[in-house]
Amino acid sequence: MKLILAPMEGVVDFKMRQLLTNLGGFDLCVTEFIRVVDLTFPRRVFIKTCPELLNNGFTESGTPVRIQLLGQVPHALAANARKAVMLGSHGIDLNFGCPAKTVNKSKGGAVLLKEPELMYQIIKAVRESVPDEHEVSAKIRLGFDDDSNTAEIVDAVQSAGASSLAIHARTKRDGYKPPAYWEKIKPLLERVTIPIVANGEIWQVEDAYRCQERSGCSDLMLGRGALATPDLAAKIKAHRSNKSYKPLSWENVIFHILHSSMHQDPSLSEKYFSSRTKQWLGYLKLQYPQANDLFDEIRKIKRKDEVVSVLEKYAKCPSIDSNHNDLA
Repeated sequence: MKLILAPMEGVVDFKMRQLLTNLGGFDLCVTEFIRVVDLTFPRRVFIKTCPELLNNGFTESGTPVRIQLLGQVPHALAANARKAVMLGSHGIDLNFGCPAKTVNKSKGGAVLLKEPELMYQIIKAVRESVPDEHEVSAKIRLGFDDDSNTAEIVDAVQSAGASSLAIHARTKRDGYKPPAYWEKIKPLLERVTIPIVANGEIWQVEDAYRCQERSGCSDLMLGRGALATPDLAAKIKAHRSNKSYKPLSWENVIFHILHSSMHQDPSLSEKYFSSRTKQWLGYLKLQYPQANDLFDEIRKIKRKDEVVSVLEKYAKCPSIDSNHNDLA
């Protein structure tokens, strides 16, 4: 089983990848997308999205990171893909799943699911530009308005030479509305020889097993579930290995936020730590009711030092349990 941290735009940035992979369980991270039009970007653009390139493409805990590209011009995507792997990206991921209206209006993301032939041309161009030892993966949804052409989409991905395929088990029209239709992935496994990764609505360990059973996939991609339960990947791996596991306590969640360095990077704005902490609490409250009280207390605070002060009060100098003593 491989567990991959999903590329959630505006949410799972470098700091969040660092924090979540420090907790363990993930085998790969995919970055937020780099929007490609017709230019080959300079090195600084790739470093900004993926600072892990300065560490040979790994998070500080050793998890490999793959840059995701989004666009509709095959030769431009190919050129940027080649540069990304030269800089240290562990393969390339191509975004055909983003449902954002602004992205789709500029012919990027999920709107390309309407054009499997163009998807084929993009993937083929990228695959031919990237050395064989680097994987080229694609992330899709079941379709745009419906799933009537899912088989055609999947055939295009495989025939273009992709190494693997992640499927968010909903259409663009479904958005993020439950449920995820894991069972619709299973028939697709008979059409391909490449690995398929199932994605969508995996919030708990039990969801992971249900997803595997209904989709037929061994490998999973975790997104919002990993934000609500930061140690979800570690829990899944421990359960699979029949190892005892002590879940991350609320105090330890606060500890990890404080020690994630999100508030220590001078290159980030004064409001970054405040806004990102509030954003994350919106997910954490699904698993930790204490997050509601913390959010109320910092809701109007913008200064990072004031937010840190409140967090330190909530942390209560926790004793770090044996699962996380490497960060004590």
